[in-house]
Amino acid sequence: MNNFTYYTPTKVIFKENGESDCATELKAYNPKKVLIHYGGGSAIKSGLIDRIKTSLDNGKIEYVLLGGVVANPLLSKVNEGIELCKKEGVDFILAVGGGSVIDSSKAIAIGLFNGGNVWDFFDGKRKVQGSFPVAAVLTIAAAGSEMSKGCVVTNDDTLLKRSCGHEDAACRFAIMNPLLTLSLPDYQTFSGCVDILMHTMERYFNTDGDDNLDITDEIAEGLMRSVIKNSLILKQNPKDVKARWNVMWASSLSHNGLTGCGTNSGEWAVHKIEHELGGKYNVAHGAGLSAVFSAWALYVFDKIEDRLEKFAIKVLGVEEKTTSKETALLGLEKLNEFYRTINMPTNLKELGINPSDEEIEELSIKATNFGKRLIGTTIGLDKDDLIKIYNMAK
Repeated sequence: MNNFTYYTPTKVIFKENGESDCATELKAYNPKKVLIHYGGGSAIKSGLIDRIKTSLDNGKIEYVLLGGVVANPLLSKVNEGIELCKKEGVDFILAVGGGSVIDSSKAIAIGLFNGGNVWDFFDGKRKVQGSFPVAAVLTIAAAGSEMSKGCVVTNDDTLLKRSCGHEDAACRFAIMNPLLTLSLPDYQTFSGCVDILMHTMERYFNTDGDDNLDITDEIAEGLMRSVIKNSLILKQNPKDVKARWNVMWASSLSHNGLTGCGTNSGEWAVHKIEHELGGKYNVAHGAGLSAVFSAWALYVFDKIEDRLEKFAIKVLGVEEKTTSKETALLGLEKLNEFYRTINMPTNLKELGINPSDEEIEELSIKATNFGKRLIGTTIGLDKDDLIKIYNMAK
């Protein structure tokens, strides 16, 4: 067991039509001017942006808008946001969207507070010293960025996808209205469900094993079972409101640190392997995760066999077999069966990409930050390990 400090500064407003409360929540911070940051046209077409503007107008809160955030948010948009905030005197960022918008908002807030080249923080050249306040109106259950302190951004020029974070960048409040997710395409919904699962799975497959706190494992297992159950409900009926509520709450709990308390904080190799795919091919994050997980798990199988066996029994409902290896492998098969049921890929071919040997070497070099880091905690993967995993995932 590891000592831990658990801190979640985000106030959660889980409420139908909660977006109408934006002004009430913002007034607690007395902002001079708010940046309303959002993605594509759906936030406008749905009337969500207008409802938020009306709330701020009624509350006499000044604001400026910046849309255009894409999946795998771009550094260029972050820099555009920083310059706009400087010009307009913005001192509070309100993200309206999913993880990409929230991450872009956090990056803007960090860059605005710290000055200089914001990419330095993602590249590890400088440490974040603080952040302007951020809040979110969540429209997609997936990334959990509404309750995490980190953000991930892709550099347009180098296609490197990197993360940084700070406690001050965690959302001051997050308004969660599950009804806003009813109009999402199925692919986006289920890619989000995979992302939620993987945020807990990356923490669950840690090197502490049997030394984990029982309560942490139980919370993680219950959350993962719930996500799988409600994903299957949404596969049959995308309009099931109760399932939408469950999935949105799971999104937040999966990435606010709760499911990693008392552990070594988890593995995270699968995320780093996928980040290179997202940066280079702009694939949906959750879909990229499901496409590479089994390859990673098989590559490090000897190190995670016990945890994978427990995962198979406790989460996937596999009956214990003669050997732990048999049970663990059956669990992997059942996990991939679940992915296929919700039309998520289980390999790179199903993801729609077929990287060449040269591209796989490039992905592997970038994932290790050009040889400056090893990936994951289970083994510590180098470039040669990653080449093998990417090839296994094909």
